[in-house]
Amino acid sequence: MGEGPVARIRLPHGEGWAWLITRHEDVKAVTNDPRFGRAAVMDRDVTRLAPHFIPSKEAVGVQDPPHHTTLRRAVAPAFTSRGVERLRARAQEMLDELIEPLLAEGPPADLTERVLAPFPLAVVCEVMGVPEADRPRMHEWTVRILSSAEGAERSEEAKRAMCGYFAERLRAQPAGEDVTSLLAAAVARGEISESEAVGLALLIQIGGEAVTNNTGNMVYLLLSRPELWDRLRTDPGLRPGAIDELLRYIPHRNSVGLSRIALEDVTVSGVDIAAGDAVYVSYLAANRDPEVFPDPDTIDFTRSPNPHVAFGHGPHYCVGGMLARLECELLVSTLLDRLPDLTLAVPVDELRWRPGALIRGPEGLPVTW
Repeated sequence: MGEGPVARIRLPHGEGWAWLITRHEDVKAVTNDPRFGRAAVMDRDVTRLAPHFIPSKEAVGVQDPPHHTTLRRAVAPAFTSRGVERLRARAQEMLDELIEPLLAEGPPADLTERVLAPFPLAVVCEVMGVPEADRPRMHEWTVRILSSAEGAERSEEAKRAMCGYFAERLRAQPAGEDVTSLLAAAVARGEISESEAVGLALLIQIGGEAVTNNTGNMVYLLLSRPELWDRLRTDPGLRPGAIDELLRYIPHRNSVGLSRIALEDVTVSGVDIAAGDAVYVSYLAANRDPEVFPDPDTIDFTRSPNPHVAFGHGPHYCVGGMLARLECELLVSTLLDRLPDLTLAVPVDELRWRPGALIRGPEGLPVTW
């Protein structure tokens, strides 16, 4: 144990100790350094937050370049700037379809249940090519995979079920621009295996629904600080910068993500890390590094530059980062414009947060307007 930009930590599950990297500069360096690998993690019972290990062995998240690059290339067309922007109109349409009945029925309502949960699910399923009839069970699987509240075995069952679902979809050889079709084509060309395609589909699907908690945190913060809500309501020009600042400021994770293994002896900020040691980076701490973000505990919608690492850095930068940002932008702007008088319907201290969730977020957001 100890304090400093590079410190020893031990998490609730797994074995041994790990290093924790917290400075913005060091986090960017480690995540972009091939001397720290992800693949070796699969053969180790590394100390970790969750009782179960979420990624499949072939998943892109635990691969190292150059194979990692091949896997990401298979789905890249769906997540380019052009690919994401192509989805903007359809995403806005799906969001409006959720807002209209909310307005017609009137307050109060649980914003999480009515909008914040179904919207990201609809968007990621649209991107993945998951038919509407299959979306409820996809959501149920995702919740179980991302939470330890029901136990590790229930999470593993959900992961196996989702993997089985995507395996069947891939074998059906769908043709289109959605992620499942792109993965099926890459498997058919022999560029990646079916199990690798399934592992990648799993991570994108569950990562896509993480937007539910991310936007829940954003709306909670804005409604619990009405002066921030009012600023964005009256000055729409602040909104793009506000989304980046909220992504920087809000600790979307409960802790750290996947670890890396030092493949050789490396020195980071004067600390010697031995080959074979497990290493975690904290994007949360990096986003509050005062050397990079002056007055980091203050929300500043005009902060510029704002080099936050909310979506990661390096080869493992979140493949769906631009899509997640688009969803956050649409959700926040639509709520500000169509429900300008939105307020919390209960005191802040009565809100409950998802138990055991790796990605933090409110269980519900009771609102009125």
